[in-house]
Amino acid sequence: MNLTVNFTSEVPALASTSITSANQDKDPMGRSEQAISSFSDAIIYWFRQNFGKIILLIVVAVCAALISKIVAAAMRRALERTNLPSASIFVNIVRALIWIFAAATVLQPVFGINPSTVVAALGVSGLALSFGLKDTIANIVGGFGLMVSKVVQPGDIITIQGTTGTVRDVTWRHTIVIDRTGNQLLIPNSILNTTALEKITEAGEAAATVPFTLRGNADIAESSHSIAQAVAQATKGMAMQSNPPIVQLQGFTPYGIKGQVVMFAKQGVIAADMQDAATRALAGQDYLVQEAELQTKDIEH
Repeated sequence: MNLTVNFTSEVPALASTSITSANQDKDPMGRSEQAISSFSDAIIYWFRQNFGKIILLIVVAVCAALISKIVAAAMRRALERTNLPSASIFVNIVRALIWIFAAATVLQPVFGINPSTVVAALGVSGLALSFGLKDTIANIVGGFGLMVSKVVQPGDIITIQGTTGTVRDVTWRHTIVIDRTGNQLLIPNSILNTTALEKITEAGEAAATVPFTLRGNADIAESSHSIAQAVAQATKGMAMQSNPPIVQLQGFTPYGIKGQVVMFAKQGVIAADMQDAATRALAGQDYLVQEAELQTKDIEH
């Protein structure tokens, strides 16, 4: 009797287990829910285990960002009050040091990495890095040298390899130069250290010239005054008020007296626009020799 009871009591259990297994095999949604639940549990467990490390990392990052911003603003104000050039290369070096110190602070407690191990690894791989980053290192050292020696400072007007513009800033890699057309030129600092450059005045940078040939029988004083007046009137809205046009005579030719008129463009004016206005104003003047007349004389001779 007991055997019959035990047998019949185990049958429903086995049947129930087989039915449940069959239902799970037939129901993929059940397996998906179990997988999602297991993944969620794993994420929650990971966050519980690393909650303190995450908080420390966030706190250190926020503090580093705030300190970096405050120190950068203070350095810019301090540089403006001293005779040191106010360039971003100094600020960027200090900001980099702040972030390096912040990273070293969290290496051991958050990532379990000993900072001395990282320093040793960098020392071993320093030679390879120096070869791979030699141009970057040369630009950083070159930019720092330019600023400390005050060879180039923001606001200087320079000419290098035929390009003229105003120095806007010296970064850790490039010197930013803005020309009169508004174009931004990025010149590597290493090039400025190895290439001859010319520092010019504002008037020199703004100078634009138009050559001319004055007739040999013309009144020099009257003709020069007429040229200066005509050019000044034509370039009234483009020229510096403190620097009127200058008429310069440069020598003699078989066709007359060679000369040029020098104009000074104000900030934001392109020199070519002034040259165009001056040329239009002088075209057709009877005291000037025109190119067509020169060609005719050449043919006759």
